[in-house]
Amino acid sequence: MVVLSKIYTRTGDGGDTALGNGTRVAKHDRRVEAYGTVDEANATFGMARLHATGDLAQQIERIQNDLFDLGADLCNPDIARDEQAEYPPLRMVAAQTDRLEREIDAMNERLETLRSFILPGGSPLAAHLHVCRTVTRRAERRTMELAAAETLNEAAITYLNRLSDWCFCAARLANDDGRADVLWTPGANR
Repeated sequence: MVVLSKIYTRTGDGGDTALGNGTRVAKHDRRVEAYGTVDEANATFGMARLHATGDLAQQIERIQNDLFDLGADLCNPDIARDEQAEYPPLRMVAAQTDRLEREIDAMNERLETLRSFILPGGSPLAAHLHVCRTVTRRAERRTMELAAAETLNEAAITYLNRLSDWCFCAARLANDDGRADVLWTPGANR
């Protein structure tokens, strides 16, 4: 359980921060950059959720919880030592990605077939979901940069990749099942 009785600790005033295992690293460390960008993505989902209702609002809330799980996963290095840990760190699992895939499939059944690339926008919810998609893609790039240097949980990487797909489909759903998508017109302003 998390207990936050005091918000500031002054321990990071020198430019470093503690990872989940207590190791101190620079605030610009690749790992901090990865889970920090996941946190940023989570904030964008919070903005999108302000415009969502029904199933989509519930799905976004689940995603926000997943993103906290993902941040917890990324902030804990030494994945090889998980089994020996007295208190194993929280790790993403394949079932979280499986749920996203089921939701993507259900959304896709309702969507108009795409015949052009679409511009980010349309309804307020769709516009926010496109921001979620692009920030999620950046979180994925930061995580892949970390994965090039350290061993990460594959389920975390897969989740991020699938989440951006979820955002794309959800944005189209928010645009009247794709009927109100804003289509790209190549070379329109030449």
